Amino acid sequence: MQGSYRHDDACRVCGKEDLADIVSFGALPLANGFIAPGARDEEEETYPLDVAVCRNCWLVTLRQVVDPARLFRHYVYVSSESDQIRDHMRRIVDLGTRQADLAPGDLVVELGSNVGTQLGLFQEAGFRVVGVDPAANLVEKANERGVESIADFFGPEPASRIAERHGRASLVLGRQCFAHIDDVHRVLDGVEEVLAPGGALIIEVPYLLDLLDENQFDTIYHEHLSYFSVTTLRHLFALHGLRLVDVERAPVHGGSIVVTAVREGTGRKPAPSVAGLLDLERESGLTGEARYRRFAAQVERVTGQVRDLVQELAAQGARVAGYGAPSKGTQLLMVCGIGERELEFCSDTTSLKHGKLLPGSKVPVCSPEEARERRPDYYLLLAWNYAEEIIRKERAFLEQGGRFIVPIPEPRIVSAQSVKEPI
Repeated sequence: MQGSYRHDDACRVCGKEDLADIVSFGALPLANGFIAPGARDEEEETYPLDVAVCRNCWLVTLRQVVDPARLFRHYVYVSSESDQIRDHMRRIVDLGTRQADLAPGDLVVELGSNVGTQLGLFQEAGFRVVGVDPAANLVEKANERGVESIADFFGPEPASRIAERHGRASLVLGRQCFAHIDDVHRVLDGVEEVLAPGGALIIEVPYLLDLLDENQFDTIYHEHLSYFSVTTLRHLFALHGLRLVDVERAPVHGGSIVVTAVREGTGRKPAPSVAGLLDLERESGLTGEARYRRFAAQVERVTGQVRDLVQELAAQGARVAGYGAPSKGTQLLMVCGIGERELEFCSDTTSLKHGKLLPGSKVPVCSPEEARERRPDYYLLLAWNYAEEIIRKERAFLEQGGRFIVPIPEPRIVSAQSVKEPI
């Protein structure tokens, strides 16, 4: 690591130096680099954000790797408490129980465990749990709620300590964190240290096919180093003696896949879902460069449309604000060139963000209660992956004449008249 980031010419999965460049977003601040009000005039540190695809294993990857200590040692993303995510987490408990054939008292280990919300549900179901997360501030919250957690980057060392103290894990789980990890091989070496011989590894990642089909360019930022397909994950797991045996698509985070892998020695055969998605990926062009060239052209077109729409509304005197301040939202604003001249504020439920400014755009973040008092004419829906739930929740805002701008996959305006019943 030279300075604060490293430039890569080799694929982190297969090691081949055969990357084809797709799109460059230029140099941008970190999407989670929220700014204290007193530091608004200080120059932000920026990092290049260039996207490429490996012609060998078809991993879509960032060319630059920012020092993970800058990204994750103090983290402001807290696991969502939305209805959609809570329901999904309960399904993960059911899935993990089934895939790993869990019995009461079995050990579940989660990497990227955040504040322990997911592990807490496993704990309630009668299983022993241990989490590993590099963000000390979030690990402290997890331990306070009674979910044993370790502040560290998951790998052989913390995995060995867990195995020595608690025994081998029947289930190792990684939800929405695997794409953040540079040295994926070190993580899988850690899985080798702690996973029981007949146990299961479950990894949940945003799905590359959904990213391309739905033009989710705002999910590309410095924390997300890898954009996975089933094709690539199967290749990666095989390098570590793991067989991908099942995969399910999930609607969370704009579209994800939940994959299950076991040790080759178990003899377990892949479910039909694996071959089905491998075929779909080939048919959809994920194993050829042309599909990625089309994506790059679509990104250029839609970022211009979003920017023009918001700037035109603001120029006409409309009061526009942002709804939600997730990483994808800060990224969308930076890529589209939208800032404090167009947006009065952003509303977000995460108290760690209140009173701070969004990176790049410098838009102030406030609580939902303050936002209701300052009711704008339009909300740019930055948390678009919860659009249905948010629009249902904010029906009163629409009935009072307010409107939502949903930016992805293409910008559209939602009003009370355009919402179909029931929401």
